[in-house]
Amino acid sequence: MDEIKELTKAEEEIMQELWELDKGFVRDIIDRLPEPKPAYNTVSTIVRILETKGFVTHESFGKSHRYSPLVTKEEYRKLVADKLLNNYFENSASSMLSFFLEKKKLDVKELDEIMEIIKRNK
Repeated sequence: MDEIKELTKAEEEIMQELWELDKGFVRDIIDRLPEPKPAYNTVSTIVRILETKGFVTHESFGKSHRYSPLVTKEEYRKLVADKLLNNYFENSASSMLSFFLEKKKLDVKELDEIMEIIKRNK
């Protein structure tokens, strides 16, 4: 896939479940969604849109289709993180980290984990 497109909120919710399942039928995806459960046709339509966008593929079993991701969660995470970094932090990782450190009250354990990541990447 040359360029990954950003997902709508509904598409992303379905992809989150499919990434966890690895492979699944529409019913499997619905079973994992919180109440109130969306209609079968709604989820089926979203999955077919995801397939059109190149995010999922399917295997046919008669009239049923089992879907699996073509785009990994890591690939999509990178797209979203890059967009956040570029659009809101002028492509500055230090600016983004500073924002999160100031706005989110991190506990000592989280700060230690961040310091370890920094040390490993020096």
